[in-house]
Amino acid sequence: MPAPTRSRRWLTICAVTATAGLVAIPATAAPGRHASPFGVRALDRLAAQREHAIGAAGPRAKAEDGDDGNEADEIAEGADQYAEARTAPGVVAPGAYGAAWRGLTGLKRTKGNWRHVTGLTYDSDDPRYRDIDSNSSGGSGDVTGRMAAMAADDDGYVYAGSAGGGVWRSRTGGGHWRSISDRLPSQSTGALAVDGAGRLWLGTGEANTNADAYLGSGVYVLSDPHHGSFTTRSRVGGDELESTTVRQLRFAGGKVWAATSEGVWSHSTKNLHGSWKLEFAPNPDYLPGGSKATDADAAYKNITNDIAVDPKDPAKVILAVGWRSGDDYNGFYTRAAGGWQRITSGFGELPTDADNVGTVTFARSADGSRYYAIDQSPEQMATNPDSGLQGIYSAASPFGPWTKIADYKQLAADGSALTTAGYMPGVQAWYNQFLTVDPADPKHVYAGLEEVYETRDGGATWSTVGPYWNFNFPCWSIDPARQTGSCSQTTHSDQHGVAIGRYHGRSFVYVGNDGGAYRRPVRGSQDSAGHATDWTSLNDGTIDTLQYYSVGVGRDPGHHGVAVTGGLQDNGQSILRSDDKVMGSDFGGDGGDTLTDPANGCDIAEEYVYLAVQVTQNCAVNDGSWMTDPAKATSYNVAPADNITGEARFIAPLAADMRNSATWIAGGRHIWVQDHGYAIRSGSEWRSVYDLGAGRTATAVAASGGKVYAAWCGPCNEDGFARGIAVGNADGTGWHDIALPATGADGTVPNRYLSGFAVDPKNADHVFLAVNGFSRHWTEGPGAGKGHVFESADGGATWKDVSANLPDVPADSAVVTSNGGLALATDLGVVYRAPGHTKWQRVGSLPAVAVLQLKLSPDGGTLYAATHGRGIHAIRVRDLG
Repeated sequence: MPAPTRSRRWLTICAVTATAGLVAIPATAAPGRHASPFGVRALDRLAAQREHAIGAAGPRAKAEDGDDGNEADEIAEGADQYAEARTAPGVVAPGAYGAAWRGLTGLKRTKGNWRHVTGLTYDSDDPRYRDIDSNSSGGSGDVTGRMAAMAADDDGYVYAGSAGGGVWRSRTGGGHWRSISDRLPSQSTGALAVDGAGRLWLGTGEANTNADAYLGSGVYVLSDPHHGSFTTRSRVGGDELESTTVRQLRFAGGKVWAATSEGVWSHSTKNLHGSWKLEFAPNPDYLPGGSKATDADAAYKNITNDIAVDPKDPAKVILAVGWRSGDDYNGFYTRAAGGWQRITSGFGELPTDADNVGTVTFARSADGSRYYAIDQSPEQMATNPDSGLQGIYSAASPFGPWTKIADYKQLAADGSALTTAGYMPGVQAWYNQFLTVDPADPKHVYAGLEEVYETRDGGATWSTVGPYWNFNFPCWSIDPARQTGSCSQTTHSDQHGVAIGRYHGRSFVYVGNDGGAYRRPVRGSQDSAGHATDWTSLNDGTIDTLQYYSVGVGRDPGHHGVAVTGGLQDNGQSILRSDDKVMGSDFGGDGGDTLTDPANGCDIAEEYVYLAVQVTQNCAVNDGSWMTDPAKATSYNVAPADNITGEARFIAPLAADMRNSATWIAGGRHIWVQDHGYAIRSGSEWRSVYDLGAGRTATAVAASGGKVYAAWCGPCNEDGFARGIAVGNADGTGWHDIALPATGADGTVPNRYLSGFAVDPKNADHVFLAVNGFSRHWTEGPGAGKGHVFESADGGATWKDVSANLPDVPADSAVVTSNGGLALATDLGVVYRAPGHTKWQRVGSLPAVAVLQLKLSPDGGTLYAATHGRGIHAIRVRDLG
């Protein structure tokens, strides 16, 4: 009997948008939802998902779709969720997060300091965890959170710009990292670049238009990047680029050019004061202050991707402009007749029509003899089940004529792991793109999509030097004694940033992706399949940019101390035992919400996405023996039915009863309850106790002593946004909707996203409510109201605003501490209200990072914070004062 196919979760990009600092842009065309993401997540299943999404809308959605004008309702539902929590019921004005950060930093601080829990190496290939849904042995090795940009110089200095955890510096060619941007009001990186004078430029605001892309606060420059750190005083220009994303920074003719989500801007590189100049915006009426600035489509109407400047004549410029899902303005533009004119011909094989110009990346050789470009096609993304990649192109001038040197079929045939219909190279080309040229050789090029590709002959031939996984290759082995068999280490999947630099006289290429930073010699070695044999992970534990959605804490069985776990963006579920020197990964893919038995930290329920729940009772420890004996699997798929029907949010709420850890509550369209605790083995063991109604879905759940609270939204975006609270019992009795005024009048619960409950452990009728988004001062939408924290003493029948001096910042999670205080997680850190007090204080000095969940230790003495960009932190409750 042949061994079963390796079961794993492929790390696909989440079909959901996030904002970090401000309003972000929804993702589209990622694979749709499906019945069960567990078990065999092979490429043919991903193909089926992809085909389900194909044809839902063309590159320009039909008017009758009734969504944001860019994608069909089904795709948009998944794409918008993170953003709508912060923007609904309307549009948020620029400057909201900046004002919130100033307010938070002005609060009085509590006593005590945060302890960094996850500040050690995180091994995605940890041989202890080779159960059915682990990605262990795939070959990515040590990982951290997503790197959006990379930069390097010839003195051994490397700079890694993370999606939500700031910019980090290495003096040793990679590794031994130090954060250099903690004092900035945005920790989201869009672009990094070293200019000719050796200065390091940072464009904040990640521009990958993905699941959790955060807007930024502008562009900053560091004159002495070998020694200095970024501060607010190092910002270039004024506030023109606040609340934007910056995808590229390019230099020519004494100027720096910035491709942003609000057009292309330029600034002098000599005089860093003065305002940025808006060079080109395709639809200026949609910019802040314009007549259509509050339109629901405003965020999509001025997206720019890259700039190519002729170094021989800096007046000759090409702009790559366009929203990746398609719009009439998509295309290439150049100066003509005193303005900017769309290029419609003479470009050769590189398309110029709006349907086939999406996300574009340029690269130029050091001697200026060759230019290269990657183009993602909106039409291809909408109609081709295999790939959204239009192609990779080469030219002697940015003005063409361009010649296609690769398409997705060619890349798939050159050693790629992505060879199955429905999931081939460039299937996520709107999200995964980088391009660079070896300074010593104009024909030596690195391209990044889901994988890393290399050509040494200008594109005549290609090698997949960084394949997606090792799983599909005959050299792979799950055997812990053999690691990945004879396969070499690969990079993590989903490529975003690239740089070439020198260290000790050797040239290296540095790549940034969803798993952090990796390097290899620029002219490195390959095996017979064209796979690199010399990748090194630079995620050595001195850098922690892990993006947690959740955290769980329980006593570590057989050891002193606790086991700490949590769900991560594209890096699975981490597990840290009390005596560990290295943190392992016991589940792969995206990790959502988490439940952990306080009495046994190896009893874990881990959510993937859309309420797909997996449970283990041994931390998912497994040596891979399940491959020959399925009965030896140590984790089980126990998803409730709303996962199958798709009636749950991307990160759906999951909670255990505070007084009975065997009773679990899960929220989709229905409120689900199961009473078997961690002994549950099937999704059929859940029972629906309440139907929130068609079009509604749970945003938060909590329970204590059998009393259940559930918050919902529906519709959940600005198009008729509505929210509510339902209350009932775990046994299915007494369920009813609470009457909440829709006007958002002062003192009442606003008409905004309800993100979390905190139940008083001594009294189930005493509960606090955390409210996301911004108040009406910033939000244009009906009933936006005021306040972020509300309290009820009568089981939710009535509520009062207890926000007091809390700044206007989105609130994500709350917990009543063991001493009767109240801790609140916000998009910019943690605040605390001491027992018997009404005013809020800032907890510690975390940088401007979103904290998405708070949990207490089993004894209630320690507060744990899951940050979305700087790992997990903890602080003793008694130290809060």
